[in-house]
Amino acid sequence: MLRVVVMVSGGGTNLQAIIDKTASGGITNIQLVGVISNNKTVKSLERAKAAGIPAVSVSPRDYENRELFHQALLEAVDGFSPDLIVLAGFLVAIPTAMVQKYENRIINIHPSLIPSFCGVGCYGLKVHEKALARGVKITGATVHFVTEGMDEGPIISQKSVEVEENDTPESLQKRVMEQAEWILLPQAIDDIANGRIAVENGRVIRK
Repeated sequence: MLRVVVMVSGGGTNLQAIIDKTASGGITNIQLVGVISNNKTVKSLERAKAAGIPAVSVSPRDYENRELFHQALLEAVDGFSPDLIVLAGFLVAIPTAMVQKYENRIINIHPSLIPSFCGVGCYGLKVHEKALARGVKITGATVHFVTEGMDEGPIISQKSVEVEENDTPESLQKRVMEQAEWILLPQAIDDIANGRIAVENGRVIRK
C-alpha cells in the first residue's frame, strides 16, 4: 500500500479528484496519509478533513526566513512517512533537500503541455494568460516527476485541450482542469502505485 501525501496551496480541486478516484476504486493500492498546505485558510484543508485525511498547514509567514520554513516543511512531510508526494497545485518552491531525499517520489501537475508555458513565474492562472496571449490553439496539462529544475523532471503523461475562440484565462483554466488535470493526476498515481511506470535514464518508461 503506497503512502501518499498531497501538497496544495488553493481550493484543492485536484486533491478532490484524487480523493474521489480513491473512494471509487479508480486509484488502487494507496493510502492518503496526509495533506499539507502553505495556506491556513484554503478549502483544500476542509476537503481533507471531510475525507478523514490528516491535514497540516506550514506557512512561510510563520518563519523568520526561507531556510527555517523549508526545514519545517520537510519535517512535516517526513512526519507522514510518505512513499509518494503529490504536488497538486502547490505554489511554493519546495526545498532542494526534499527533492534529493524523495528522488523519483515526487510528482507535479502543471497546466500546460511542457515545455510550453512552464518554468519560473509560470503557475496558476498566469499559465493560461500566457497561452492566450501567444494565441496557441492547443494547450493541456502535464504530470511529471519533480527534479531540482523547475518543471524539468521526467514527463509521466500529457493530455491536450483545445483553446476556444472566446476563452478567458478563467474559462481555459476550468476546462484544462476538467478535461486534463483531473484525469491525468489520479491515473499517474494509480500507475505508480501499481508499478506500471519507472524512471530510467531520465525518462519515464511503462512496464
